[in-house]
Amino acid sequence: MKLAEIRLKSNEELKAQLSDTRHEYMNLRFQVVTGQLTDTSRLKQTRRLIATLETILRERELAASREGAK
Repeated sequence: MKLAEIRLKSNEELKAQLSDTRHEYMNLRFQVVTGQLTDTSRLKQTRRLIATLETILRERELAASREGAK
């Protein structure tokens, strides 16, 4: 998913996607431990998507607090 597509989503959608992505990451980690995961690059991709989602949510939170302070 591209960054521009992520930025178009609402906060609620981002939080839902973040929750789903964290759950997916947990399942991927279990698959690595049990030897079922063959494409280990998915771990890195999922971890980066989580970081991107958290960053965008934090940016919005800071922007809202700045607007409230003015």
